[in-house]
Amino acid sequence: MASVRICVCGDEGTGKSSLITSLVKDVFVTAKIQSVLPQITMPPSIGTPENITTTVVDTSALPQERTALNKEIRKSNVILLVYADHYSYERVGLFWMPHFRSLGVNVPVVLCANKSDLSTNGNTAQVVEDEMLPLMAEFKELDSCIRTSAREHHNVNEVFFLCQKAVAHPIAPLFDSKESALKPAAVSALKRVFYLSDRDQDGFLNDKEIHDFQTKCFGKPLGEDDLTNIKQTLSKISTTSIGEKGMSEHGFLLFNKLFAEKGRHETIWIILRNFHYTDSLSLKDNFLHPKFDVPAFSSAELSPSGYRFFVDLFLLSDKDNDGGLNPSELSALFAPTPGLPPSWVDSSFPSSTVRNEANHITLQGWLAQWSMTTFTSPATTLAYLAHLGYESPDTRSPTTTALQLTKARKRRKRPARVERNVLHAYILGGPGAGKSSLLDSFLARPFSPTYHPTIKPRTAVNSVELPGGKQCYLILEELGELEPAILENRAKLDACDILVYTYDSSDPDSFSHIEALRTRYPYLDDLPALYVALKADRDKTTQRPEVQPEEYTGRLGMGKPLHVSVTWDSISELFVRIAEVAVWPATGFPKSEGEVPDRTGLYIALSVVVCAGAAFVAIWRRVGKD
Repeated sequence: MASVRICVCGDEGTGKSSLITSLVKDVFVTAKIQSVLPQITMPPSIGTPENITTTVVDTSALPQERTALNKEIRKSNVILLVYADHYSYERVGLFWMPHFRSLGVNVPVVLCANKSDLSTNGNTAQVVEDEMLPLMAEFKELDSCIRTSAREHHNVNEVFFLCQKAVAHPIAPLFDSKESALKPAAVSALKRVFYLSDRDQDGFLNDKEIHDFQTKCFGKPLGEDDLTNIKQTLSKISTTSIGEKGMSEHGFLLFNKLFAEKGRHETIWIILRNFHYTDSLSLKDNFLHPKFDVPAFSSAELSPSGYRFFVDLFLLSDKDNDGGLNPSELSALFAPTPGLPPSWVDSSFPSSTVRNEANHITLQGWLAQWSMTTFTSPATTLAYLAHLGYESPDTRSPTTTALQLTKARKRRKRPARVERNVLHAYILGGPGAGKSSLLDSFLARPFSPTYHPTIKPRTAVNSVELPGGKQCYLILEELGELEPAILENRAKLDACDILVYTYDSSDPDSFSHIEALRTRYPYLDDLPALYVALKADRDKTTQRPEVQPEEYTGRLGMGKPLHVSVTWDSISELFVRIAEVAVWPATGFPKSEGEVPDRTGLYIALSVVVCAGAAFVAIWRRVGKD
């Protein structure tokens, strides 16, 4: 909040201009002042909430000035509504509040009973109960109320402070005064704050966690006496608020409710804003979605700090230490988020990654799933890093340090290694070729002879160890009935690292699908490919096309199809081979006898040798002359 604009409204003669003059001069001005003061702007001061700049606008209630009044009301952040006697008090409910509503403004209103030095209505408590509370019950826009006297300089600074506070620290989103309870959105936000502050995830804030929380929000830890007093106060109100391990979630919510009840809701806002909440109690958009552009031919991956965060999160959430996250543990882990990412739901998570015998996602599967999410939708990963409390030492980019960009991959046919740790393969083939069983085998699922046609795209992601010990994550995607639409989408093909053409070696009609695909989409030759004959445990049959698969791939200058079966233990070698071709894409392209090899590297090397030779000759001649 950079500035606050206060529109001072009320009937003529209620002392609006005197209040403003008393604020500016810090003393009551006895001389006659003009009926409507010019706009004044006050710079931030030590006592100003959030150090904001404040603009105060005086207005007139005269009918002929109604247009100017309405204009200023619409421009304001907060309205200071002043009354001074019974008539002007009655006009608050009969004219002013309905008038604000008719203008469609949705700003807080601070109710001010001015000229308290002339009042005969008794003390402040009686005035509040008899006059102000009935109005506040009827009009929810009324944020707060106060009695003032410009003549005696009583509560003059305070009334404008309330106006600033109503904008900088609004109570309406946090607390329902009628129900005397925190509102659901505030409860949800504070529960997330508690979750992120509970570092050991034991359901309680211990003393160290409370001190760390206090330091994060207010810049200094609590004193021991203050902490003891807080615990004693909460224990007296609720026996479940403080336990042996520390403050419970219930106690944390109760503590913040006490702040709201005592009018100290600015404390709650300081907490929420330190955890990146907006005035509408949603997380800031630039926090959830920071700028992170992925250049063409590059991809996004988790950085070492990103992987470390997800490893720590998994270990903290695995309460029973069985090496897997069961449904309840997953639910607790995603409590501070909107739930599972939509892409996970679409991919039938956790069936898309590695699970243990109890069907609980393992650490390997957890990291693989986030690697795939980062590759396909880095914005999703960044948003969930924000929700889950990832913290970076670089405060300017709180979540983007968990991601990194890969080197651009432009010329795939050059004999160079692709510098990526996450690889994406499309599994192509006709119905019944065995693609789904291949994905199941990739995730170490048992083989099922029952055929289930794939309708929508299905993915499987797992880690693969390349020769030499380097580990990468491989995404296998079966396209289902969307195969034509996806193959026609050049952007999706550009993101793919390798095409795996599969066919059933025991079905004579299976290889025809591959031939038809390559004929229909000739640009598929722009991607590295691998040919795989599945169901090799069955009797091999002659394919109906005149050119058999071995001869077909031979004419392309590629290796023969790999004959494998998901029932064989050696099936894992196929996944390594897929990853190898993806990492060294030049090995997966069709080659013809007349193809001119890429000699760019040779030319560069020769140029270097020639230049070095010329330099040597020049130096030798100079030395000879000397």
